[in-house]
Amino acid sequence: MQLFASLPDRVTLVEVSPRDGLQNEPGTVATADKLRLVEALLAAGLTRLELTSFVSKSRIPQLADAEELVRALGPREGVRAWALVPNAQGYGRARAAGLTEMAVFVSASETHNRKNVGATIADTLARIREVASLARADDVRLRGYVSCVWGCPYEGEIAVGGAVALARTLVDAGCEQVSLGDTIGVGTPVQTARIVDAFARELPLDTLALHLHDTRGTALANALTGLELGVRTFDTSVGGLGGCPFAPGAAGNLATEDLVYMLDGMGVRTGVDLAALCEAGRVAQEVVGRRLPGKVLNAGPPVRRPS
Repeated sequence: MQLFASLPDRVTLVEVSPRDGLQNEPGTVATADKLRLVEALLAAGLTRLELTSFVSKSRIPQLADAEELVRALGPREGVRAWALVPNAQGYGRARAAGLTEMAVFVSASETHNRKNVGATIADTLARIREVASLARADDVRLRGYVSCVWGCPYEGEIAVGGAVALARTLVDAGCEQVSLGDTIGVGTPVQTARIVDAFARELPLDTLALHLHDTRGTALANALTGLELGVRTFDTSVGGLGGCPFAPGAAGNLATEDLVYMLDGMGVRTGVDLAALCEAGRVAQEVVGRRLPGKVLNAGPPVRRPS
């Protein structure tokens, strides 16, 4: 019996801690501290970053400094960074700040979508199409997110067919990749295999990413399942930082260092230095003022003996 026969040489990690990680914190992190965290992540070799979100400052006050953070970071050679935009107004703010990449988002759950963005799924898709039209005119790259694919805190299990249709709509609108979210961390490997298979029947695997929360300790197992089935992009957050303020019970994301440690041990390259990543995790703990749950962050990278 041959295990892990289809492993790739390399996968891509999307670091979401500056946005998804900090939006659920009870307090506001200073822009200078956010910038310090981003610099530490870049130093570890992470080159794809979800920086912030141009949403209503009253709804997510933790990200009210979006313009300031984007301008302070500026463009970096070899780095792709973007922000979430909910509508044309958010798109305009992001463009004015200098971004040339953005992300749009919709939930597979009608109830969660209404609570998250204050609109129906249909109205949200109309807003996304408006943003996509602006992006095409400006040559802005778009990424898409579908939340609550594995389950919803309000509606329970979600029909995968509806989630697939939403992802198809985002791709047709111009999103080059769609990230599928287990927003409340209910997924198990068998369920993940069924979901990835359903999406792969309708969309190329290279247009899909997995965004897995670790609420019940299954995110790493779900990532391994996705890897075996051909997914090559994973959203992660250093230290396991994160959560959704509009999804009760949504704990932190899959910790970047936990996934990097596993992949390193399997011979799958990420371009990320694990020791430097753990240092970035320590910076994250400093800026939020608490210990984070990432297992490798707390245990430390293993001592390697020379061969």
